[in-house]
Amino acid sequence: MHSLSIGLAVALGVCAIVVLELVRRLRRRTSRHVEEQVTATVETLEARLDELAQELSSAVRKAEEEAQRSRFLGQIAATIDLDDAIGSTLEAAAALPKVDAAVVELHPDGNDDERLLGSIGLDDDDSGAVRIFAGPPDQREARAVELSYLYAEEHAAGAVHEALGVPLVSRRGAIGWLGIFSRDPDVRFGDDDLRRLEELAERVAPAIENSRRFREARQLADLDSLTGLHNRRYFYETLGREVDRAQRYQRLLSLVIVDVDGFKEINDRIGHLAGDAVLAEIADRIRQVVRSADIPCRVGGDEFAVIVPEVEGGQAQQLVGRIQRAVSAQPIARAGRVRVSAGVADIQPNDTPTSLFERGDESLYAAKHAGNGGLAAAE
Repeated sequence: MHSLSIGLAVALGVCAIVVLELVRRLRRRTSRHVEEQVTATVETLEARLDELAQELSSAVRKAEEEAQRSRFLGQIAATIDLDDAIGSTLEAAAALPKVDAAVVELHPDGNDDERLLGSIGLDDDDSGAVRIFAGPPDQREARAVELSYLYAEEHAAGAVHEALGVPLVSRRGAIGWLGIFSRDPDVRFGDDDLRRLEELAERVAPAIENSRRFREARQLADLDSLTGLHNRRYFYETLGREVDRAQRYQRLLSLVIVDVDGFKEINDRIGHLAGDAVLAEIADRIRQVVRSADIPCRVGGDEFAVIVPEVEGGQAQQLVGRIQRAVSAQPIARAGRVRVSAGVADIQPNDTPTSLFERGDESLYAAKHAGNGGLAAAE
């Protein structure tokens, strides 16, 4: 009986050990299975989080690009200045994906002798790429032009390799081109790039055209209808800007004021219509001898003024000499030989536009008092 009890106890002990081992193994298997499930779940969550992060980053980037594009388009729509409109257009084009540079070309119209060209991100080495948009007139109506460039190995780094251009079309028809460039040899512009560029061109073309028309209207408003020189209003606006610039940066500035000698007698002798023709001819002769940087204006009936930036009085007096010789060298129709008197004033440290003009005017009267064809310089 005792032996039976011991045997039973041993058997129960062995059973207990077996059961415990089975439980331990079961737990280990269950734990491993749960751990595998947890690991798989974590990996799935991490992958999804990565996807969400990428989607969020892409959405943020697209939102930033759209906000930037909207800002550029808002700037373009709000401006009436042609340079600002072209500049904002170039910035908007350069902000598109894959784009390293951009160009805007406006065709000549009835009032422009040359095409207008603006660019961003291009330099002299890229001049060949820019010329692609100056094609023959029959190519200007094309929907889009895509070009790829091949370079010798030594010129490949940083060079323009891909270009895409679309026409700028307003209600009056094609007014120019908008082009984008990539310097990445692996980049190829596709349908999405074409769509973005065409959408941009469609938005900016009317604003550019309006700015161009406004500039032309403003230029006409700034011109004297009789002589074609700038008028009195333009003269005072420009004199104010030039005086401010000269004072701010300590630059040279001279003012020349010219008056036709005996013009009342000329009018009385040949009539006012013929007198107007005399003024127009004098204005043309003045225009022929001034520098491209000089600003000739008609400021009164028979009074002209020339704003002369970046020169001192001695050079301005040389200009007066050229003007006087040009006016008197040849007879002017029925008026015969005409002479002009002139005064010159150099800007002083405390000058305002008004004080500079007054000193120039005073020197003119001193010159006329000295006799026809005279010249006087303000102190």
